[in-house]
Amino acid sequence: MPPIYRDDPYGNYNFLLEIDGVSEDGRAARGSFSEISGLGVEIQTIEYRNGSEDNTVRKLPGLKKYPNLVCTRGFTGDDRFWQWLLTAMQGTPQRANGRIILLDEGRQEVARWHFRRAWPCKWTGPSLNAVHADVAIETLEICHEGLELAD
Repeated sequence: MPPIYRDDPYGNYNFLLEIDGVSEDGRAARGSFSEISGLGVEIQTIEYRNGSEDNTVRKLPGLKKYPNLVCTRGFTGDDRFWQWLLTAMQGTPQRANGRIILLDEGRQEVARWHFRRAWPCKWTGPSLNAVHADVAIETLEICHEGLELAD
């Protein structure tokens, strides 16, 4: 589905993460997170100059690089993503496709970013401190090899 256009920008607080085939039943694991960052792409620039040209450097597109997705949420004991991480820790990461879905104020889907060949490359557990009454936060970092805004 193409992104739904409107004059006012969408809020950044309603979204979901889905990863295909990483739950025990083989279905997509769906998770709610308080923050997901790293949604982007960088195209490296190759500078090139012919010896017969003036002092102008040509700029050509090079390799595409995708930053890791950093997903943060309160620790709930849901271990679906931890089980996925275990496969990578054992040296055989289970690559999966997934998507980040942006929702509007009525929780209806308005945009969807697909990422491919993803696997969990880092997990950080909660920082525990008996002096404070903060929420226990976990972070899951997912590397991937491609990103597209769904049509």
